Amino acid sequence: MTWKIQKLCDRVASSTLLDDRRNAVRALKSLSKKYRLEVGIQAMEHLIHVLQTDRSDSEIIGYALDTLYNIISNDEEEEVEENSTRQSEDLGSQFTEIFIKQQENVTLLLSLLEEFDFHVRWPGVKLLTSLLKQLGPQVQQIILVSPMGVSRLMDLLADSREVIRNDGVLLLQALTRSNGAIQKIVAFENAFERLLDIITEEGNSDGGIVVEDCLILLQNLLKNNNSNQNFFKEGSYIQRMKPWFEVGDENSGWSAQKVTNLHLMLQLVRVLVSPNNPPGATSSCQKAMFQCGLLQQLCTILMATGVPADILTETINTVSEVIRGCQVNQDYFASVNAPSNPPRPAIVVLLMSMVNERQPFVLRCAVLYCFQCFLYKNQKGQGEIVSTLLPSTIDATGNSVSAGQLLCGGLFSTDSLSNWCAAVALAHALQENATQKEQLLRVQLATSIGNPPVSLLQQCTNILSQGDKIDRRGSKIQTRVGLLMLLCTWLSNCPIAVTHFLHNSANVPFLTGQIAENLGEEEQLVQGLCALLLGISIYFNDNSLESYMKEKLKQLIEKRIGKENFIEKLGFISKHELYSRASQKPQPNFPSPEYMIFDHEFTKLVKELEGVITKAIYKSSEEDKKEEEVKKTLEQHDSIVTHYKNMIREQDLQLEELKQQISTLKCQNEQLQTAVTQQVSQIQQHKDQYNLLKVQLGKDNQHQGSYSDGAQMNGVQPEEIGRLREEIEELKSNQELLQSQLAEKDSFIENLKSSQPLPGTNEQQSSETASARDSEQIAELKQELATLKSQLNSQSSEITKLQTEKQELLQKTEAFAKSVPVPGESETVIATKTTDVEGRLSALLQETKELKNEIKALSEERTAIKEQLDSSNSTIAILQNEKNKLEVDITESKKEQDDLLVLLADQDQKIFSLKNKLKELGHPVEEEDELESGDQDDEDDEDEDDSKEQGHI
Repeated sequence: MTWKIQKLCDRVASSTLLDDRRNAVRALKSLSKKYRLEVGIQAMEHLIHVLQTDRSDSEIIGYALDTLYNIISNDEEEEVEENSTRQSEDLGSQFTEIFIKQQENVTLLLSLLEEFDFHVRWPGVKLLTSLLKQLGPQVQQIILVSPMGVSRLMDLLADSREVIRNDGVLLLQALTRSNGAIQKIVAFENAFERLLDIITEEGNSDGGIVVEDCLILLQNLLKNNNSNQNFFKEGSYIQRMKPWFEVGDENSGWSAQKVTNLHLMLQLVRVLVSPNNPPGATSSCQKAMFQCGLLQQLCTILMATGVPADILTETINTVSEVIRGCQVNQDYFASVNAPSNPPRPAIVVLLMSMVNERQPFVLRCAVLYCFQCFLYKNQKGQGEIVSTLLPSTIDATGNSVSAGQLLCGGLFSTDSLSNWCAAVALAHALQENATQKEQLLRVQLATSIGNPPVSLLQQCTNILSQGDKIDRRGSKIQTRVGLLMLLCTWLSNCPIAVTHFLHNSANVPFLTGQIAENLGEEEQLVQGLCALLLGISIYFNDNSLESYMKEKLKQLIEKRIGKENFIEKLGFISKHELYSRASQKPQPNFPSPEYMIFDHEFTKLVKELEGVITKAIYKSSEEDKKEEEVKKTLEQHDSIVTHYKNMIREQDLQLEELKQQISTLKCQNEQLQTAVTQQVSQIQQHKDQYNLLKVQLGKDNQHQGSYSDGAQMNGVQPEEIGRLREEIEELKSNQELLQSQLAEKDSFIENLKSSQPLPGTNEQQSSETASARDSEQIAELKQELATLKSQLNSQSSEITKLQTEKQELLQKTEAFAKSVPVPGESETVIATKTTDVEGRLSALLQETKELKNEIKALSEERTAIKEQLDSSNSTIAILQNEKNKLEVDITESKKEQDDLLVLLADQDQKIFSLKNKLKELGHPVEEEDELESGDQDDEDDEDEDDSKEQGHI
């Protein structure tokens, strides 16, 4: 057979015909399953060469990929035939290592997946999946560094062929396993959207194995990956999970595949709200699940009938983590009622299952976890649970069972597992809540008829002291461990509870006796818990009891037990093998009831108190006093800080209330404003309708009888007369305005006349000619004004005429009012008067039309007069400008004349002074200059004589 395989390999390597090579590869494929080792050793290199060189032929590529898949994969048939699973797995991993040694081979395989041909893509998907199963981390790293490697694989989810799409989901499962970087890339390649679409198409929880594969892939993407969880929440994909849980209240239809699918769906919800996630991410997912109704849907399944036990258990665990630490969700869960008659709270129904020893162990653990999550950081819920135990709230009729009664019943039953669960549940009702620890001290229990009631604390210590005397079902130490954990939680950080515990004189001797004894290995845990309880009684002791003060208790330990022995026994708790297991996760997940020893929250308490109790045992009394003083000062500071915190909280609440009031007032104001605007618009509409109706009523009245016509005449005519009066008054005011304008123009013209300058110089002669032209224009203006006045006079006469007509109209209306028919007159008289009224009405209407026409003509004349006035105003403005120019010229000529006179006076003075000098020198001076005529035309000659005289001199 080896020779035959070698011959086929030679044909693949050396044959030049494609058909020959294809037939050889097909033959190798048929031999690869049975002779896996031989084909793998001799043909792998040739097959890889075929993938590189013959990509154009899809058939030979498909045969080569199938052959490589048969060589590398470890299928069940081969394992059965060889009867050596380990040898088969080693063979597959060795061939995988040979294949991926050259990273180009994986890159080549990724490029082949881009081919759409079914005979290439499907074998390629199977081969890559097999490589990932054999050597996942190495193949993941190669794909991660390959360009667009992950994106190519994501395209498989969009393939229309279901076989390739489903195998693509399996490939992505193997690819995303334990690799956060690839998980992020796949998530951001829109994987959530595609997977959720596939789940919806396949029928959600009623779908087949494809839904299961998609859910496993979603878990790979989300588990321990905070980035993807945040992306899932921000993408609003939580809302799309709600239809998964719409299973209804059916007693049938729970196939094995549906149970598997629903189980994975619940686990996926738990992945998003796991306590191991960051608190902020968990809280946001919890709120989103409540807002979209997912929590409500889960509670519906929780209270439904006919749900399989494993689904019910997982649903309880899922609801537990959805409500854990989220106040809104916890409040909703407290309000859920079971569909019973009468309705009972879901918490009560669940607690009934927890304390019922006939229920499955895993279901009881799930109910305990749900109760713990309900009380986690929920002081309101803790108070409600404790209140059901108080005397004032217990139902005396006994018709309904409360949560507190169920817990007490479980605490004191003969089933050790119920004792432990009830004790741990009650301890969670007291966790970090000093108020409820004090309230629980008030609980009184009736032990038997005729005996006085005892406190819950006393009853717990009584059962503890009895030990194994009571015959119980289950573990011997489980009941005592549960009660000791309850007492340790109750007494820690509560000095009042410590005082109540120490007040019973039998408790301290019992504890010291238990610690001092040398018991077997199984009892060492009880000794350690007793040491812890005694240490708590010392550390949180307020020294209110003289016989059990801190110092006396420490002396008692040193005398009867020894400090070193006490510390050694205290260390038994943290050294127990089940202690570390319980400290890892909050969920009480135990394989069997015997392993149910420690509670997660209790392990935190032990870590917190073990060190401080050890220090407290070795401290002296002086150090205790100093510590007490420091504690008191710290408590005072804490009380002050708490006081201010409360004040700030109250102020914040007041501010919030005021803000809400302001917002409500703003809303009310806006509403009122809108209402006012609406009412205003309605009022306007009503007014318009009223006016319209009024007009219509008036028109209707015109077509009625004579009496109604007369009534309308009596009502409408005064309006017409009033409008005529207004028009006459307006015309009067316009006439007065025109007269005042004319008077202003007259006065302005008179001023122009009076301001004309007198002729005196040559320049004034030219101004005379201009003024002559002005006077002509002014005369023309006067004529125009005269015509305007005549028009105004005619208009005033027309106005007076209109007034007289108005008076006549008024007299006519009065006469018409007197002529209205009086009841009781005969019909003939009324008919005659009606005809008279109609005649008068027609006459009045005609006169009204004539008056309107006259008013129209007057208004046209008024506009024409206004236009003439505007033209005269423009002419006057032009004349005014010319007058201003003339005045400027006159003032300039006057200035020139004044300058000449000054020059002449200076010359005369000079001539007179020169003549005097000549007289003084003895020269004769002629007096002919004094005889000059004074004519202005000879002034130039005198100037020449003067200059000659000056020349002689």
